[in-house]
Amino acid sequence: MTRWQWYACGILSGLILAGSLGFAQLATTPAAPTPAAAAAEKTPPDDGRLRIIEFGAHPDDAEIRAGGAALLWSDLGHHVKFVSVTNGDIGHWAAAGGPLALRRAAEVRQAARVLGITTEVLDIHDGELEPTLENRRTLTRLIRRWNADIVIGHRPNDYHPDHRYVGVLMQDSAFMVSVPFFCPDAPPLRKNPVFLYSYDNFQRPNPFRPDVAVAIDSVLDRKLDALVAIESQFVEGGALGNSKLVPANDAERQTRSQQVRDGFKRRFAYIADRCREKLLELYGPEDGKQVRYAEAFEICEYGRQPTKDELRQLFPFLPKPAAR
Repeated sequence: MTRWQWYACGILSGLILAGSLGFAQLATTPAAPTPAAAAAEKTPPDDGRLRIIEFGAHPDDAEIRAGGAALLWSDLGHHVKFVSVTNGDIGHWAAAGGPLALRRAAEVRQAARVLGITTEVLDIHDGELEPTLENRRTLTRLIRRWNADIVIGHRPNDYHPDHRYVGVLMQDSAFMVSVPFFCPDAPPLRKNPVFLYSYDNFQRPNPFRPDVAVAIDSVLDRKLDALVAIESQFVEGGALGNSKLVPANDAERQTRSQQVRDGFKRRFAYIADRCREKLLELYGPEDGKQVRYAEAFEICEYGRQPTKDELRQLFPFLPKPAAR
């Protein structure tokens, strides 16, 4: 079977699965926004608020890694945008191609509504991201149009090639966002953003270093609501799932959703424990000890290098340090 025959089979299986599971939204995906609406979405108002853009390799990565911080920023009125650099069109065990890409885009739009943020999914095939000049230009334009103060992405050492190359592309844009004649169709930034990596467990060639740890206890339930909305990946298991995970009725869906929520709670509790020293530093010895769930970020050595005071301005939900 050729690659394209296999892909067509994936599309057909996706349509069959969609019909059997009642995913009517695949056939009723909202129309694309008008040019004016799209333009308004690209650049937030110049209102003095922070502008944060996070690049995730697939439609779920940014939500997992920074959904809590996104809620904390958006609750304070700051502007957050998640970009899925690939469309996730092979990220399911029983569906592929256009139907899956549409479904996953709809899922992250629902997650964005829960998080109070903007989201965008780029039309790049899942598993095929490469650190090309064209993709470097794409990320550079997105950062410029958002006029970002903070840019977040994967580290370039990661198990998944799409994750790695998001990290490489983000690093490659760190200098270019300020260069006038690179992508001259998008005005260069007058300041260099702070570039951050999101948390991972990989040790080689160097382990993750938590420069910022964020307590997400107060927004955990809403973050979990956003993640459960991404059913194809978490309820049904994504690319490595199976038919046994697909709920047959509402009762099974509730059970699976709770299992997903419990699994993510363990994950975010693990991050809090791994980053306890940083939590104690940022929140103080008493409050830092009480944090149960966390997200963490490492400062990329490319881009602006913030002072400790500047970091607190960029993460305004961190408590003010105690007076000396």
